[in-house]
Amino acid sequence: MKPTLVLLAAGMGSRYGGLKQLDGLGPNGETIMDYSIYDAIQAGFGKIVFIIRKDFEEDFREKILKKYEGHIPAELCFQSLDALPEGFSCPKDRVKPWGTNHAVMMAKDVVKEPFCVINCDDFYNRDCFMVIGKFLSELPEGSKNRYAMVGFRVGNTLSENGTVSRGICSKDADDNLTTVVERTKIMRIDGKVSYMDEEDKWVTVDDNTPVSMNVWGFTPDYFEYSDEFFKEFLSKPENMTNLKSEFFIPLMVNKLINEGTATVKVLDTTSNWFGVTYPEDRPGTVERIQKLVNDGVYPEKLF
Repeated sequence: MKPTLVLLAAGMGSRYGGLKQLDGLGPNGETIMDYSIYDAIQAGFGKIVFIIRKDFEEDFREKILKKYEGHIPAELCFQSLDALPEGFSCPKDRVKPWGTNHAVMMAKDVVKEPFCVINCDDFYNRDCFMVIGKFLSELPEGSKNRYAMVGFRVGNTLSENGTVSRGICSKDADDNLTTVVERTKIMRIDGKVSYMDEEDKWVTVDDNTPVSMNVWGFTPDYFEYSDEFFKEFLSKPENMTNLKSEFFIPLMVNKLINEGTATVKVLDTTSNWFGVTYPEDRPGTVERIQKLVNDGVYPEKLF
């Protein structure tokens, strides 16, 4: 069975200042996720599922979904603040989405095969999709609890225009993930990669430290674990009173690893990441995409 690609496209784009998911950066107005989908098709993926906000469904269908007709089957799922388990209600003043793992949960009813989760606004490059696609397509039928992530080198994932969020990873001798810690402020300081810790102190890490760029490979049993753990997450008063608390994928993954339920293989990639975290990132991203087109990596027009 061909794996499915799940694209997280419900983010508010607060730092970028708009719906960067719909921003045309390629020579014919292609979005970053157009290139991800093109690469995923080359890597053998059989279906795409977008997680979006209901309020831009019409715009999304018109500008995005139409172009994939005849190329790959596509479906939409919606992330909303009130999509909570029975017995829980959204705090009145909350406006921030519940986070990446909550977004993944929205695809439960339409994804029944091994699947890869990515951000829609990160340019991952083709090798990333080849690596995760190979892992997922080679899983025996009915596999459970054998997951994967693509590990990028942190030094290759930074913005020149401000801090970025990354999951800092550790792995064992068998390349299985042992921990992933979401760090929301990472940047280069005096030439060295550094992140801000819980005490607001800057900690230096090696350029080659593996980080999660939210390229995860799961099987459908992951949805069941997420449903249960989300209830635990919401049951903690601090997660309800903090209007910015988020149910991140690394939070779920760490739980499964620590209790011995699942293994997560850290897959290496030759890909270099780039993206548009800030408006100032846009010109450089347009330039890099154009170079890839000029070099023949991508056609002038994708779809």
